[in-house]
Amino acid sequence: MFSQGAWCREQTSPLAARTITTTARAVPAPLRLVSSHRRPRPRGADQTVRQGDRPTLPATHGVTVNRIRPFRERGNLVSPAASENPAPRLSRPALARMIDHTLLKPEATTADIAELLHEARELGVLAVCVSPSMLPLDHSGLVLATVCGFPSGKHTSAVKATEAAAAVAAGADEVDMVIDIGAARAGKWAAVQADIAAVRGAVPAPRVLKVIIESAALDDAAVVATCRAAEAAGADFVKTSTGFHPAGGASEHAVRIMATTVGDRLGIKASGGIRTAHQAMGLVAAGATRLGLSASRQILSEPPD
Repeated sequence: MFSQGAWCREQTSPLAARTITTTARAVPAPLRLVSSHRRPRPRGADQTVRQGDRPTLPATHGVTVNRIRPFRERGNLVSPAASENPAPRLSRPALARMIDHTLLKPEATTADIAELLHEARELGVLAVCVSPSMLPLDHSGLVLATVCGFPSGKHTSAVKATEAAAAVAAGADEVDMVIDIGAARAGKWAAVQADIAAVRGAVPAPRVLKVIIESAALDDAAVVATCRAAEAAGADFVKTSTGFHPAGGASEHAVRIMATTVGDRLGIKASGGIRTAHQAMGLVAAGATRLGLSASRQILSEPPD
């Protein structure tokens, strides 16, 4: 499961000049987007999605992603044939640098958060993700992520934007917002995009905006349309789940659809119900570039398959 070399792509965080290494995925060709032009628009530009339309999508929004290519890791050039193996091969440190070590339980205390930070540094993960009421924090050496409109998404856009702005002012590097899931289920894509755009306006670059789409609560077509709305609104990542919805958490099926939809233009965070290294690696193989985990220690301690 973990190895010293892999056929990989590199994703560089705009926040901390950190490189996240993930295994190449084999996914169907990206869906063709119908648009009059393909020049990226500035973040925050008016790109309203009309119901039933496919929006013009910018090439990228603050996330630098290199195309899949071979690279040398510790002096070993890995064959392109490795990309044909569906099982990802990552070193333990490389996997750790994909992890948002997460504690969002409502009963979490300041002592629990202090332990989370200690464990995150010990494990060598990329980031911690905590509730906004726990900010500010001394997160030296770590990316600090928080949530917005969590976990229901049934907040007004103004409330979400205010919450996100307060989190940024308190030191958050990344904000994971929850969409209005009901609006997505009803096909109200203009409303979904406007909601995301409102939070994007409160989370200016180089801060990162991740959009939680609660994929288990949506059908495949809605997953695709929500990802398109997120990209058009200027998001940096799309994310599977809050981990609190009764419909379930991350699945390889949803991640594969998300990866096919956004390609290399956005990051993909898988979260919710990931308890084993086998699950984590399956999600990476499906296209995840970030993992939201509360069981980070357990996953990183498991031996390779």
